[in-house]
Amino acid sequence: MVMLLRTAITTAVCLLSLISILFVARLYRRDNPSSSAWVPSFSAKHRQPCPHPLDWLLPPGLTYPIKYARRDIVVKPISDAKRLSVTELPGPLFPDFQSIDPTHPTDLQLDDCKDPLILDVAAPPNASVDASHIIFGISTTLARLDDSIPSLLRWLPNTRAKLLVIAIKDDDVPEGSKDRYHPEDPKAMSDLQDRMNTLGLDVTIVHPLSRHHSFSQRYFSLVRVMYEHRRATTQWISLIDDDTFFLSMPSLLVMLSTFDPQQQFYVGALSEDWWSVTRYGMMGFGGAGVFLSIALAEIVNSKYDECQERSHTSAGDIRLRECISWYTRTKLTNILDLHQIDIHNDLSGIYESGRRTLSLHHWKAGGPDGKGYPLHKMHLVADICGDCFLQRWQFGKDMILTNGFSIATYPGAGVKALDLEKTEETWDHPSKVDGSVNENGVDHSLGPVRPKLELGKDKIQYRLLESARVNDTVRQWYFRAGGRGDHDSVLELAWMKSPKPASEPSPEAFNYTRLRSVAKKGRLMSD
Repeated sequence: MVMLLRTAITTAVCLLSLISILFVARLYRRDNPSSSAWVPSFSAKHRQPCPHPLDWLLPPGLTYPIKYARRDIVVKPISDAKRLSVTELPGPLFPDFQSIDPTHPTDLQLDDCKDPLILDVAAPPNASVDASHIIFGISTTLARLDDSIPSLLRWLPNTRAKLLVIAIKDDDVPEGSKDRYHPEDPKAMSDLQDRMNTLGLDVTIVHPLSRHHSFSQRYFSLVRVMYEHRRATTQWISLIDDDTFFLSMPSLLVMLSTFDPQQQFYVGALSEDWWSVTRYGMMGFGGAGVFLSIALAEIVNSKYDECQERSHTSAGDIRLRECISWYTRTKLTNILDLHQIDIHNDLSGIYESGRRTLSLHHWKAGGPDGKGYPLHKMHLVADICGDCFLQRWQFGKDMILTNGFSIATYPGAGVKALDLEKTEETWDHPSKVDGSVNENGVDHSLGPVRPKLELGKDKIQYRLLESARVNDTVRQWYFRAGGRGDHDSVLELAWMKSPKPASEPSPEAFNYTRLRSVAKKGRLMSD
């Protein structure tokens, strides 16, 4: 009897202790709502078995075996969250690497996983985006326009913005050809326009105003075409290239809202390359995106014939700058967040800078491998976390995630040895301008800069290989080629939205098996 009584008392004490712990934890959660309070334990000794096999997770084209690790990230939108240059979080992002080989079924189960990481991000706007006051204009071939659809679908559809395209002749298509991209074939134009319209793109494709126009004249003629297609609500017309990519339409609208469109405004960006600025002038370089207020567009349109006749330049954006300077006193308003990208080779320093970016250009080619930067795949994570593309998070002392571009570790002294407010000068050095104090050639745009690190020694970089959507989850695979005698490495991140409102999360909402099972049931959709 005494033993039973002691057992009952012991059990009661344990239950009371457990209730007290849960009560204190709940109070702590309410008083400490930041994501860092919910970062799970990062002890290297902690090992959690993974609930699902890997037979469906990895992108094709890899050489096995590979070194592999993964982590799920649950996004928690916060209305007042701030996007910092870099957000520091304790502990590592991933568990240790594991060697896997899909050709051996026994290797398809991970031995170690971490709980999902909860990240605070800025809450996206509740209302749908209304950009009906903007008309964008492009002069390009039908083939290049078709190739640009995946990138246009990342920022333009269902915004009510208008896109006008002047279809120009492709020099690679012979005269009289029945090629489906021939601009003189009205069916080719209408078919492409209809297909883009069904995708939510408000597009109108037109012929050049003159068959005899040069490249620069066709570009300049976009002003007349867009002005003649203006609506009562039109406040801005924008000249862009077929490889201009806007990262966030809401952010672009915020920028334009600071200007009165009934006044004369010429908004754009100088080239990042000071040599180009000194050669071509203080103008908006076209690939970054050039915006004319409707008041300025009216004047340029009224002087259209004179400007076409008077200018003899071979560049359309120069012709536009000349016309504005001849007939108005309007000067360029330079927006540093718009990027022409007139520098070459490895652009990691720009993408990893942590700076807010409105536009990117020249991404279809270049890069260290010459294959360009697949922005439509890199940007896919924005479907989950909004304005988080290229946002930086630091994990522990030596790892930085640049969302959608890279994961980098810094051996030795780690991140503390870096000045993260400076841009790493990874690109080829621009041409020198004699007598200029702009020593790096980019101080006016990308500066201040810091020296390039040696890859494989001072910096270990995993670049985004592929990104795909599985229902409501975006999966990213970051890749690094193995050196001599070493296997290739893949780091996977799976981004998903919080199943519960951020104001009142519940413990079961972050159940690892539940979150993983949602993704497991989905069908892999590559974008």
